[in-house]
Amino acid sequence: MRSPSISRRGGRSGGLGIAAIAYVGVDYLRHLSPEWHERLQPALWAALVILVVIRVPYYKHWSLEFRAAIPFVLSMIFMLSALLFEAISVRSVTAVLGLDWHNGTPPLPDTGQWLLLALNEQLPGAVVDVLRASVIGLHHFLMLFVMLAFSVVFDSVEAPGLGLAARYMFTMAIGRILRAITFTSTILPSPRPWCALSRFRVPPYPHRWAQKYYVPYATDSDSIRRIIQLDIAYATPNEYGNDFQPNWGLMNFLADFLRPTAYEGASSWYNLLKKAGGGCNDLLYSGHMLVAVLTAMAWTEAYGGFSSYIIWLLVIHSAQREIRERHHYSVDCIVAIYMGIMLWKMTALFWPVKNNSKEEQVMNEFEKVHRRLLQAAKDSDMDKVRELLNEVEINSISTVSVSTKHQQQSRGMWLFSCATVFFAVVIVLLAFTLTSDG
Repeated sequence: MRSPSISRRGGRSGGLGIAAIAYVGVDYLRHLSPEWHERLQPALWAALVILVVIRVPYYKHWSLEFRAAIPFVLSMIFMLSALLFEAISVRSVTAVLGLDWHNGTPPLPDTGQWLLLALNEQLPGAVVDVLRASVIGLHHFLMLFVMLAFSVVFDSVEAPGLGLAARYMFTMAIGRILRAITFTSTILPSPRPWCALSRFRVPPYPHRWAQKYYVPYATDSDSIRRIIQLDIAYATPNEYGNDFQPNWGLMNFLADFLRPTAYEGASSWYNLLKKAGGGCNDLLYSGHMLVAVLTAMAWTEAYGGFSSYIIWLLVIHSAQREIRERHHYSVDCIVAIYMGIMLWKMTALFWPVKNNSKEEQVMNEFEKVHRRLLQAAKDSDMDKVRELLNEVEINSISTVSVSTKHQQQSRGMWLFSCATVFFAVVIVLLAFTLTSDG
């Protein structure tokens, strides 16, 4: 999959950074002053939307956006497929061992949690309050990326914005698939042992696979030693009840993974996945932190400036809160940070470095001819000057052809721009609504 290039503008103005800080600050007012939050948040969003709409007619790179549309759509489909695979995996690893295992298995020792508890005793109370504060969450990082992508209309970020979004979603999809493979490979107990009982209605006993291959060898040292020697499941499993069998038609094969109960029998498999949320055993690595790091990487590369340092500080703040509030172990956040960085760097290989648009090629040729013409004039080489002028004339004809073609396509591009803006606004509203609870 290839998409038009994305290059860093270097943050030619601080407007985007100010808007980002204003968005996070105004949203945090919900904790400090709900009344002011209700007033300022709609006003801020209205102002940002109005500014974007005003700038859209003057945006000059719709041809680049059009070329990026197909990679954008394919990346979105890829990401949605990855999220579906991840949701099935989340429910599966929670259900396979049963509720009794979740209730009876203590959390793993986490030195990161110990460190934060020790710092609470040593640091001033005001600093600890800042570390505990819910400054930023998942939906904030998503909205910060949306602001970054929309900033192309202000020429703050190199066009195309759809190309940047395509790379973001493509990288996100790869990260989600790798994450699901990782946490299904080895099932880890949750840092919050009560979570599964309060959120899931899976059977209390383990799945038949776990009954045969895990339970008889989970606690007894002699059994573990013997299965290592024999390399075969030799024990006779205990007798448990049979799992409920739903009527999901062609999707009945998912019952072995999702393990619905009779209480949930009327629910479709899709509704069960919607309830899965973040799962209730440890999911290595953190999905929240993956989103945060990819947003920070995109911001640093595409925009840069002082605001990128603030974004990274927010990433670190979010990581320590994930650990502090025991949504994740320290290892989950650490792995998510370097996975996000490496995945973003890796996907740069799939996006070309140079802009291959016809207009850009013509301008580059003019630049080269201009430099050669100056050199020929300095050398008093009149034959070379005439040759270069002839080349300029040919390129001028090409430029007129490109301009004429651009005018012919302007109506189609205008329709495409309106459809793109409308689609993007709908996606933003859906993302903000579906992730507002974290």
